[in-house]
Amino acid sequence: MTTPHHEPPTPQPPDRVYRSSMGIAGGVLLLAIGLWLGIDALVRGDGRTPWLALAGLILVVPLVVAFTFRPAVYANDDRLRVRNPFRLVVVPWGEVAALRSGLSNEVLTKAGAKFQLWAIPVSLRSRKRAARREARSKAEASGQTGRGGRAGAFGGGFGGFGSFGASAAGDSGAGSTRAESDQIMSDLNELLENREQAESAQGEITVRWAYEVIAPALAGAVVLAILLATG
Repeated sequence: MTTPHHEPPTPQPPDRVYRSSMGIAGGVLLLAIGLWLGIDALVRGDGRTPWLALAGLILVVPLVVAFTFRPAVYANDDRLRVRNPFRLVVVPWGEVAALRSGLSNEVLTKAGAKFQLWAIPVSLRSRKRAARREARSKAEASGQTGRGGRAGAFGGGFGGFGSFGASAAGDSGAGSTRAESDQIMSDLNELLENREQAESAQGEITVRWAYEVIAPALAGAVVLAILLATG
């Protein structure tokens, strides 16, 4: 009698994680300034100043963390997990209708909901810079193609190697002519096309509010309002 052989489950690849490095850097700077001012007021302040500083810190620190450190987008073969300042949204690929990139990057669901991807901000400056690189790359490729054509009239440019060099130069420049956020959205759209019909990529959309951020910020706002009203 033989025992059935069970294949070990295939390990899932790690999630792709997208975050804004500029947002994190800005959060570090804001926290450093806020903590410096707040702690200084707590230590050296007189009268109601320490209480106002404490309430201000309780309000401001969670908000800074929410808008700079917290946003992230996690993508794997089954679903897209969007962590925004005040919500965590999990969308299976089968429920995604489109990924749209305009003035902001958004995921649209088949149910009609729309969620902004805070961790993938749109930079118009980066788009303009990428457009200039693309135009420059096309101009260089066109110039090299023209030189290759003239060389071909005198014998094919060393057996045609001149034309091959022009094509390679054009291809190498094409890969870096897109803004980073647009390239990320292109990668996510490709993952959507490949996985939206997969059985494991079906399910319900879940939304969870980030009470660990909302509660302390709300408490700080209430305490600060009371202190200011009774001052």
